[in-house]
Amino acid sequence: MTDEREPLHRTPAEVAEDEEFFRWYGPWAPLDPDGLVDFMAGFDRPWWIVGGWSIEAFTGIAREHEDVDLSLLACDLSAFREHVGDRWHLWSNHGGTLRPFNDRHPEVLDVRSQVWVRRSAADPWVIDLPVTPDNDGLWTSKRDPEHVAPVSDVTWIDGNGVRYLRPEITLLYKAVLHRPKDDRDLAVTWPLLGPAEQEWLREAVGRLYPGHGWLELMA
Repeated sequence: MTDEREPLHRTPAEVAEDEEFFRWYGPWAPLDPDGLVDFMAGFDRPWWIVGGWSIEAFTGIAREHEDVDLSLLACDLSAFREHVGDRWHLWSNHGGTLRPFNDRHPEVLDVRSQVWVRRSAADPWVIDLPVTPDNDGLWTSKRDPEHVAPVSDVTWIDGNGVRYLRPEITLLYKAVLHRPKDDRDLAVTWPLLGPAEQEWLREAVGRLYPGHGWLELMA
């Protein structure tokens, strides 16, 4: 893996959006994957890293990251809350609406949304947890609900034992956002995918997002 991190290129609109976000919700000081491993030590359910860090782990090409995205199955959220205990505050975030995820509110607002983690109201957020819906314990895609599979089929484990979402699936999630960093992640990942993975991504993007700008790049 390269030592220097490629700067994260953001449009002026993205910078303004982030500044507005911080004004309303507070700052972030995200963990990195090593910090996440320490945070999750002892958790006996499957969990994995998604988003930009999963692309970096696959490609070995480092870039700047805004946060770290942890995911786990919706059916394991109660176990996650028990794992965290009272050491951290958990908040359910659905479309910008926040509610504590605790004994008083033991269910998240929506299993397709996120859980944010911070030490207290005076501390920054450290983890963004996009929840993965499940179908009787099987991983279920938010983008394509008909894509249902065991967690082991849609993730891979690196040499340090850390589980990541498969890169072609990460890219499908990124396709709908189509930000500069997503385009960059496609560019560095596409040549490293096998033919079957390339075909899967090409078909999925074409079916879910006809006319998407990535289709020409993946032709």
